Amino acid sequence: MRRTAGGSWLADAARGAVAGAVGTWLMDLVTTGLLEGQSQETKQREEAARPNGKGSVENLVDRIETMSGRPLDETQRSMLMQGIHFGLGVAPGAVYAVLRDRVPLVRAGRGLLYGLLLWAVNDEYANSALGLAAPFDAYPLETHWRGLIGHAVLGTATDSGIDLLGG
Repeated sequence: MRRTAGGSWLADAARGAVAGAVGTWLMDLVTTGLLEGQSQETKQREEAARPNGKGSVENLVDRIETMSGRPLDETQRSMLMQGIHFGLGVAPGAVYAVLRDRVPLVRAGRGLLYGLLLWAVNDEYANSALGLAAPFDAYPLETHWRGLIGHAVLGTATDSGIDLLGG
C-alpha cells in the first residue's frame, strides 16, 4: 500500500538511504558486467584518460588525504573509497525518497529521471569540473553509455526499493 505525501520525512529518508545502497550495489553489478564485455582497446582508452591513472573516487580520496595531511593505509583507503562510493548512492537516495511524493516531477519514470540526473550531474559534470575525472571527450563513448545505463539501474532500483520498504 502506497503512502501519501506528508508522511515522516525521517522515515522516508531512511528508506531512501537503504534503497540507495542496494541500488548502488545493483548498479555496480551491471556496470561491471558491461565493462567486462567491452573491447580491450576501449578499456585501454578509458584507463589512459583517467587522471593519475585512477577513478574519480580514488582521486577524491587522494585529495582528502593530501588536504588532511593524514596518510591512510591500504585498509583505510579501501574503506573510505567504499564509503564514498556507497555514500553517493545513499545520500541522494535519502533526498530522493523525501522528495519523490512531495514534488511530482522528481519521481518521473519511477526513478529513471533521478538516476539520469545523478549521472549527468556527478559523472558527466562534477567529476570533471573538480578534476577527479578527465573531460567528457577524453573517454570513449562506451564509458558514458555504461555510466548512463548503470545510473538508470540505480534510479529505478532505488525507487523500487523505497516501495518495497513501505514508501
